[in-house]
Amino acid sequence: MVHKLKLEELNRIDVETFKTVKKIPLVVVLDNIRSMHNVGATFRTADAFLVQEIILCGITPQPPHREIHKAALGATESVDWSHEPDINTAIRHLKSEGFEVIGIEQTTNSRMITDFSIDPSKKYAVVLGNEVEGISDEALNHIDSFIEIPQLGTKHSLNVSVCGGIVMWEFAKVWQ
Repeated sequence: MVHKLKLEELNRIDVETFKTVKKIPLVVVLDNIRSMHNVGATFRTADAFLVQEIILCGITPQPPHREIHKAALGATESVDWSHEPDINTAIRHLKSEGFEVIGIEQTTNSRMITDFSIDPSKKYAVVLGNEVEGISDEALNHIDSFIEIPQLGTKHSLNVSVCGGIVMWEFAKVWQ
């Protein structure tokens, strides 16, 4: 007989173990995200896929906050994160650490994520932009390349946390 697994049957690791487990070489950069729900959901997804770190830039809200926690369900305690007021400082630092910086944005130079080859020997940082404006104009020229997610319907964009989840999964698949 099929049944839903109970929490204790999922064999999830605790926060202390999570901190010691090898992470995938992926950093998620949130550029001026307004919604605390999007921030919390991004933390929760980053926890699920063992993302190395989240960098909160500009006006992006920071934990601890009740509204972030509602979506994160504790992932703000497991996933490493930092705040950087200036997106370009964050990008410069990531590049100095050997990360290739990928903007998730519809641009004149973007490629579909299905056409982007993820090299498992590289470290990546993905930048997710503001819910209305996208990635800030001042950051565009500092990003190495751009990818977008194919969309077949009438809308021209996805929710930031949904987009982030798709992108994190595409990168996580390479290292699993």
